Amino acid sequence: MNNQLIYKSPSFLQHFMEKSFQKVGVPEKDAQICAEILITSDLRGIESHGIGRLRMYIDRLRKGLIEVTNTSKIVKESPTTAVVDGNHGIGMVIGHQCMNLAIQKAQEFGLGAVAVRNSTHFGIDGYYPLMAVNHNMIGMSFTNARPAVTPTFGTLPTLGTNPIAFGAPTDEDFPFLYDAATSITQRGKIEVLNRKEKPVFDGWVIGEDGKPLVDAGEILDKLMVKEAALLPIGGASEEGGGHKGYGLSTIVEILSSSLQSGTFLFALSGFDAQGNETRYRVGHFFFALNIENFLPIENFKKNIGALLRDLRSVRKYPGKDRIYTAGEKEFETEQIIREQGVPINSNLLSDLKYIDKLLELGEFEP
Repeated sequence: MNNQLIYKSPSFLQHFMEKSFQKVGVPEKDAQICAEILITSDLRGIESHGIGRLRMYIDRLRKGLIEVTNTSKIVKESPTTAVVDGNHGIGMVIGHQCMNLAIQKAQEFGLGAVAVRNSTHFGIDGYYPLMAVNHNMIGMSFTNARPAVTPTFGTLPTLGTNPIAFGAPTDEDFPFLYDAATSITQRGKIEVLNRKEKPVFDGWVIGEDGKPLVDAGEILDKLMVKEAALLPIGGASEEGGGHKGYGLSTIVEILSSSLQSGTFLFALSGFDAQGNETRYRVGHFFFALNIENFLPIENFKKNIGALLRDLRSVRKYPGKDRIYTAGEKEFETEQIIREQGVPINSNLLSDLKYIDKLLELGEFEP
């Protein structure tokens, strides 16, 4: 097992990602958006959606599964809503554009909601509510994804990991930011464990016979042939609350497909009936709410700050000395990573060297 780590500065990795995207034909401004969203994930300690996903994007762009230029267009619009066809562009660019559109509508009318179809993987879900937070708004973001999660009492990967992200400004140094899949885990975390050559936790994934799977490489292989499935939040049983995670995932699927006449469930697999790779046609939903339409922003920040501090101050579980609120750990992690660098393990380093050589960048030196 080789888990040797090196640390690279966030600015270096962001530059490397920008150049990688530009090398495969992505316009400079769009490449900067992609690199910013990916490095935000690494800064917040979310290894599953940062530079570790760069190879996936580069491979799909080179295969033509994702269009290098953004030709998304509004196909229906009202003062507070819009439906956007992404035309198979880069999900991060489309997401950035559509969240900005929701924010613009909220600035003028108090609310903004944008439904998107025919997009692709858009990186860390929590990035988009943060865009709204930076405008003193509440932001929400949802996306569906390729089948990986089974419904309660099923064993077939059917739903995506379908994350929910919610952000709100506070009177503290960091916002409240909830960003989580509606499954216990997601494919990206299993990919991280596979790179680290570590097992998956028992109870995260089941095989087609309903029995737990823990080998990360085996799980990734079996997900591709529908012989493994991630479990929804709450696990495999109703007694553990698995039906609640299943229900939340279905809500995300509805918001990410039904309002925009988009695709859902098995149609998002990325393969046709003959097993050939196809476009993913992912759907998103973005929402922005202008707090000033309800009360002065400083009052809101004070109210939510007090709420969060009350949560942290309650009686502690034996052996635990601290309670966190959503976004707090990630804020603290960012301060550390900005100082010490992003950790890169040996397997990820191999991927980055592969990209560097493939694209003839000549920039990645460990």
